[in-house]
Amino acid sequence: MRILAVDPGSKRVGLALSDPTETIAQALETVPAEPEASLAKRLADIARTHEVARIIVGLPLRLDATHGPEAAAARRLASAIRHESGLPVELVDERLTTRAAERALIEGGVRREQRRQDVDRVAATMLLQGHLDHRRRQKRG
Repeated sequence: MRILAVDPGSKRVGLALSDPTETIAQALETVPAEPEASLAKRLADIARTHEVARIIVGLPLRLDATHGPEAAAARRLASAIRHESGLPVELVDERLTTRAAERALIEGGVRREQRRQDVDRVAATMLLQGHLDHRRRQKRG
C-alpha cells in the first residue's frame, strides 16, 4: 500500500511517495499551487496514477502548536483532496520540515536556484519518512 505525502505551499506543493511496503519515502515531484481551484483534483489524479491507498497532508503548525492561516489552508486542501480522491486523508504536523530540507540541501552543496525547485519535495519526503517511521514504531510497541 503506497502513501502519498503532500507538503502544501503558496507557490509550490511538494510530493513524496512511499514504497509499497511503507518503509521508504522518496521524492516524487513538485506541482504548482495555482490554480488553487484545480489543485485537489490534480493531486487526486497523481494519487490514482501511483495507486495510492492513503494521503497525508502536512499541517504547518506554529512553533507553539497554534494554528495560523497556513494551517487553515492545509485543512481546506486536505478536505478537498479527500472529496476528489475518495481516499483517507490525514493531516500530519510538519513543523520545521521545510527548514530541515533547506538545511540538508545547503549542506549537500545545492545552489540556491536549484534549492528553490527541490525544497518542497525534499520537505514532503522528510514528512513522509517521519510518518512511516512513527507508524512502524507504533506497530512494534
